[in-house]
Amino acid sequence: MAARTPNSETVAFGGFELDCRSGDLRRAGASLKLQPQPAKVLVLLVKNAGTVVTRQELAEQVWGAETFVDFEHGLNYAIRQIRTVLEDDAEHPRYLETLPKRGYRFIAKVEAAGTVASGPAETSSAQTESVKTASGHAQARKQKLLGVAAVCGLLGFGFFAWTQFTNRAKPSPGSAPIRSLAVLPLTNLSSDASQEYFSEGLTDELITELAKVGNLRVISHTSAVSFKGSGKRATEIARDLRVDAIVAGTVERAGERVRIRVQLINGQTDQHLWAESFDRDVRDVLDLEHDVAREIARRIGYRISNSTAKIGSAKVSPGAHENYLKGRYHWNKRTEKGLLKGIEYFQKAVEENPGYALAHAGLADSYIILANWGFLPPGETYRKAKTAALKALELDNQLAEVQTSLAYVTLLYDRDWKGAEERFRQAIVLDPNYASAHQFYSILLMTSGRQSEAIAEIRRAQELDPLSLIVNDVVGWIYYEGRQYDESIEQYKKTLEIDPSYVPVLLDLATAYLRKNQHEAAMVEFEKAKKAGGETALVLAGLAQAHALSGNKAGSLKILERLRKPSKDLFVSPWDLSLVYMALDEKGMAIALLKKAVEERNGWVIRLGVDPAFDTLRGQSDFGELVRQIGIPQA
Repeated sequence: MAARTPNSETVAFGGFELDCRSGDLRRAGASLKLQPQPAKVLVLLVKNAGTVVTRQELAEQVWGAETFVDFEHGLNYAIRQIRTVLEDDAEHPRYLETLPKRGYRFIAKVEAAGTVASGPAETSSAQTESVKTASGHAQARKQKLLGVAAVCGLLGFGFFAWTQFTNRAKPSPGSAPIRSLAVLPLTNLSSDASQEYFSEGLTDELITELAKVGNLRVISHTSAVSFKGSGKRATEIARDLRVDAIVAGTVERAGERVRIRVQLINGQTDQHLWAESFDRDVRDVLDLEHDVAREIARRIGYRISNSTAKIGSAKVSPGAHENYLKGRYHWNKRTEKGLLKGIEYFQKAVEENPGYALAHAGLADSYIILANWGFLPPGETYRKAKTAALKALELDNQLAEVQTSLAYVTLLYDRDWKGAEERFRQAIVLDPNYASAHQFYSILLMTSGRQSEAIAEIRRAQELDPLSLIVNDVVGWIYYEGRQYDESIEQYKKTLEIDPSYVPVLLDLATAYLRKNQHEAAMVEFEKAKKAGGETALVLAGLAQAHALSGNKAGSLKILERLRKPSKDLFVSPWDLSLVYMALDEKGMAIALLKKAVEERNGWVIRLGVDPAFDTLRGQSDFGELVRQIGIPQA
């Protein structure tokens, strides 16, 4: 018999209290922030505790029947967030049980809030009637499920017959379905080594095309590219990336012709499932990318419609497209030199094709990173990013890359958390596989004080881009801002196993050591960062903090003097200087510099609500006024 949910609008289970009207979830009096859809899902499951709620019922009651076809990612995300907040384990659930291919069941005992669990009570006539009613609902639910199953069975048989007819190369009988894959960098077979950008660019765009398949998890380019030339077998790569299949191939460009050869490999068995060659004129390379992706999707039982072809690239000339590929090639290096070079190529692309939305988005992304990493003054740089993002949006508002770029600059430059969140969510709906959207959204959640949501979102980015250095860095950063220093240090160390010389992680690891008063360990990591990336303002400010906090005030002041009188090649932000003055315990000077950082539109002032470096200022009125001026949401 199904468990009966109490009539009270506020119920309790396992130390949690849930207001079924508002969706507010609390533990020990503290509100645990759930987004609207996950909250609705939780309420629906709790109200039907002990009973299976099908995925179709959740789609209809939470998302609405008219959006049923688009609800899959939203539901999966909602379930992950609920489990994160409840600290539940999908393999050994205490609250939420998954019934594969059916739905979910809330299995914890649910009581009216404030009541104490007691033994079995006698059943009143009203309760008996309630049980009968519940039984009737359960029977109706069962009939509905049988009807849906019958329809799905007919559709499944039709789909099976279609795939058997159309697929010439098929997985072996009984093999598991392919729900995730990685596209390895296409090997450049051209005699010209300078064509490397072309093969990498085609790989990146092939990944983007395949990512349009809603229920297929596609690993991002930054993780796949790490296996370039590794010599690893497909089964090893599939295990490392946790995917079902691998796409590998070559690209050869000879004059005005392009030939792509691709093969699909089962990641568990190393079986070659399918292989084909595509030969086109270079002017048709955008159609070629779409055709290759569509054929791969078809071979594994998915479909990319023709309507998604060449989104953001209508009437793009071969020359503009080639400059775009070169821009992304240099942008992916994430160095100051690479970003500036990428901007040159993106600008060439938009000069040749002013309507090229993706090229404008590339400009926006480049300017954002230049400002974020302290390479250029933020005010002017973010403004350029916003101009480029708005132009891209005007040209095509259905690109996840465009919505993400505009969302991020809306957060960092406009300090509009609500507007940015709406755009991040829209980007994720447009492309659930776009790791950067999840990564940047997690930063918004973190700076809003929504720690558990931020962790859930960055974990999704990590699933899509498991070897991305910056994604793994942000995982540690969110733990750091949540004062979970040991967890952040552990994460930073894991990331450095991928690349021991990655400067952002070295800096963040050093900062985490500072918070734990491990000044010598911090100094070691700051010195490593200086050796790997040079004497940037971030490195020098970190070293100055370490000296100050360890008691070496003279050493700190010596570095501070260099920062206050930088060379023309070194941009120093008042944000960086404020951190040094905090370490020197000169709070008045630190606040003055923070005010200047706000005026100069430094993006990282959005961290003031959560960053532990400023904890000793939180009781001061002028600091509180600064937080209110920035508009940081109160968690």
